[in-house]
Amino acid sequence: MTTPSQWFETAEKASGAWEFEPEFSSFGRLWRVFMTARVATAGVLVVLQAVIHALGNSSNRWPVAVCIAYLCATLAVRLWAQPRPPGRTFDAHWLATIGVDVITFSLLEFLQSGGINYTPLFALPVLLSSILGPILLAFGTAASVTLLLLVDAWWTSLQTPGDFNARFLQAGLSGSGFFLVALLANQLALRLAREEQRAKASQSAARMQTQVNELVIEALTDGVLVVDVNGVVRSANPASRRLLFMRKAIRNAPFMLATESAWQPLADLMHQTFATQSPQEADIRLEFPARSARRLHVRTRLAASQNGTHESLCVMFLEDLREMEARVRTEKMAAMGRMSAAVAHEIRNPLAAISQANALLEEDLQDAGHRQLTALVSQNAQRLAKIVDEVLNISRAQEQAPAPQTTMLMLDDTVAQIATDWASQTGAAQRLGVTLNAAQTSVWFEAEHLRRLMVNLLDNALRYASASAHSMEVATRVMTGGEVRLAVWSDGQPLEATVETHLFEPFFSSESRSSGLGLYICRELCERYGALIGYQRVARHATEGNEFFVIFKPAPQLLGTPRGSFDTMPA
Repeated sequence: MTTPSQWFETAEKASGAWEFEPEFSSFGRLWRVFMTARVATAGVLVVLQAVIHALGNSSNRWPVAVCIAYLCATLAVRLWAQPRPPGRTFDAHWLATIGVDVITFSLLEFLQSGGINYTPLFALPVLLSSILGPILLAFGTAASVTLLLLVDAWWTSLQTPGDFNARFLQAGLSGSGFFLVALLANQLALRLAREEQRAKASQSAARMQTQVNELVIEALTDGVLVVDVNGVVRSANPASRRLLFMRKAIRNAPFMLATESAWQPLADLMHQTFATQSPQEADIRLEFPARSARRLHVRTRLAASQNGTHESLCVMFLEDLREMEARVRTEKMAAMGRMSAAVAHEIRNPLAAISQANALLEEDLQDAGHRQLTALVSQNAQRLAKIVDEVLNISRAQEQAPAPQTTMLMLDDTVAQIATDWASQTGAAQRLGVTLNAAQTSVWFEAEHLRRLMVNLLDNALRYASASAHSMEVATRVMTGGEVRLAVWSDGQPLEATVETHLFEPFFSSESRSSGLGLYICRELCERYGALIGYQRVARHATEGNEFFVIFKPAPQLLGTPRGSFDTMPA
């Protein structure tokens, strides 16, 4: 149980609740209300004194002068003073407000005119000190008012003989009432301040939670849509906008699902969620005009109001099925990589035994036909050994230092030969243009790996290029920093944002029949030789297209005469 001393201590500690409030807070508003009430009271007193003198009930002009001075003082404080809580003692701020009120009402009480009792007016400074100040100041103000009333009763008893006990009793009762008013008003003000602080703390926590939720939703890789019953999208995170809009037509919420015919499956799923009042889950297909369809896995959840005061909202979670399938394929590839590494290690030992036995057998053979057979065995054994090494390198089953920079090639000569061979095999010589501007420049790369790299890039270009002449181009050039650049360009349609993000990941492809390993192998080969592979959308011959480029590390110049450069492929 709380003792009186503990209660007063708690009240004193909480009495500074208004001290650090800004000007336009609850304290500022209460302060302005009290200052306005003081001005109104002063105006009423001036009018009252003027009426008394006009009726001839009093010839004393001092009350009029006191009321006019009080009106000027209250107007000055209301117009120019800034809201500031009074201190714990009778400081200068107290004198400018509460002190002026107490002195003014005391003077009017001593200079009574027309038999008017001004004692009720002391409630204003008591309330002002109780609500806007600490409990000590409130009790101090009530005590000063009580003392003044007692002094007034004593002085009146000296001037006017009579029953002075009644006057002292009236002054004591009024003072007790002022003490009670000070206590109750101060406790109500403290409660209001505490409730306001709790409300502000709750509001700040709610805002912080809202910011955290927005950050989480913004960073989600899955798309999130918040839709009302009318099909209006109230909120959409960046991932959902990438899934629903063209790259150059990204819109912010709100927008209507009915504005795009491709979004009709989403609208149907939303209506089904509201109709059944239960979550829904489905795989849908969005058919965009002049674009490939996009398959999405959609989950809906209903955010319904518990008491029916707010409308229900449908929250839709969108996930690109290609990305889901790519993750599954990546996990499968990791398992296949571990299995491939184990198989490659197992193949190495018998392969070494085969090579050694073949070498021993070749030493004892004299017949040319038999030697030709052993040479064939040796050649294929070396090829198998090379494949085993590549499987181990690509699967990352063993840590391998960067490839030794001992394999160099003349880039233009090798690129020209590979492009010519590929064009003759695919019959695309009329559609392929070659521009070589890196003559007499060598790079660190193996010819067979460069062939595999270019064939993958050219096959991709042929798959998406148009049938017009020069719809594909291979180009080389030396960059400003000395690096050598190889580019394979085609006039295909722009890649979707989700496809571009995962271009070089294993088993990720925009086509269901593709393995999705071509660009991944290209990236692995480039990283092995310290080269960089990338993609960009550029224009060539006034036509925009897709360009895959490789930036090689330059190597010392090779001896020999280069074949030169040419602009177009021979027919």
